[in-house]
Amino acid sequence: MLKLFLIEDNEGDILLISEALEDLRIPLHVTYAKDGEEAVALLTACINASGNGVPDLVLLDINLPKKNGQEVLRFIKTSNDLKQLPVIMLTTSSSHRDVLESYQNHANSYITKPVGAESYQEILQKVEAFWFSLVQLPSKN
Repeated sequence: MLKLFLIEDNEGDILLISEALEDLRIPLHVTYAKDGEEAVALLTACINASGNGVPDLVLLDINLPKKNGQEVLRFIKTSNDLKQLPVIMLTTSSSHRDVLESYQNHANSYITKPVGAESYQEILQKVEAFWFSLVQLPSKN
C-alpha cells in the first residue's frame, strides 16, 4: 500500500482531495497534517521510528499556519533521512515568486489548485499515473 502525506489546512480542499483520492485505482494510506508544525512533527516521528511510516509522496500547500509550506519543504529537503522524498506543491498560489521559491527549495513539482471536484479528480489521476504508475519511487527500491 502506498503512503501519501497531505499537508493542507483548508477543510474544503481536504474534502475535495480526499474524495478524489478515493476514486483512484490504487490502495492508498493517507496521513494528514493541518499545519506546518504538525507536519514536521509527524515526519520527525517517522524518522525516529527507523523510517517506518515515511510517506511515498507528499502533497504540500504553501499557505499553512505555524510553519508555511516553504519551511516544511526546506525541512524535508535538508533532512538526510527525507530529502529523497518526492514533494508536490499543491497550492492556490500561481505567483511566479512562489513557483520559483518552491523549485529553489527542491520541490519535485508545482500544481496550482483547481476549482471544483472534477478538476481535483483529473489532477490526482494524473498524479497517480505519473508518481504511482510511471516513475519508481525511492521508497519502493
